[in-house]
Amino acid sequence: MAKLVILSGCSGGGKSTLLSNLSKHGFATVEEPGRRVVAQQLKTGGTALPWLDLKAFLEQALAMAEQDYAAARDTSGISIFDRSLIDAASALRHLGDDLWYERLCSEFRYDNRVFLTPPWPEIYATDNERRHGFEDAVDEYERLCRDYDDLGYDVAILPKTGVDERVEFVLNLLQDK
Repeated sequence: MAKLVILSGCSGGGKSTLLSNLSKHGFATVEEPGRRVVAQQLKTGGTALPWLDLKAFLEQALAMAEQDYAAARDTSGISIFDRSLIDAASALRHLGDDLWYERLCSEFRYDNRVFLTPPWPEIYATDNERRHGFEDAVDEYERLCRDYDDLGYDVAILPKTGVDERVEFVLNLLQDK
């Protein structure tokens, strides 16, 4: 039976680095849909980018996350997602579109424990795919904390430590269940 684990939280909080290290421990991992959408849009000259058309970007990220969920659901073992359907639906909800958020409550469920990276200004950096500022990242983090809690998930905040300690933190909590 598949165990679908979410790694979410503040942009620039070290999720991708942690995910990469967790894959070295034998876990199946799923890269962040948003970054994949941005990379594809930049490559093809598309406009579904968070800084051009946020709603179109989120809808594409949501569709990609739904495909990722479906592919992982039919596997065995643990799959760890860098973000999830809930992240995109939370952002759409913030824009006033509650349809996807409400659908998540009944149709899609991940493992009950969700790992969130907290805001960490010392490691936050923008790049070609992450152009928003730290304040926007903190706002997003606060929305995600609220929404994951509202959906009944058990939120575990990752410590602001090196990647090896974070890997150990995740491994310990995954074994506790």
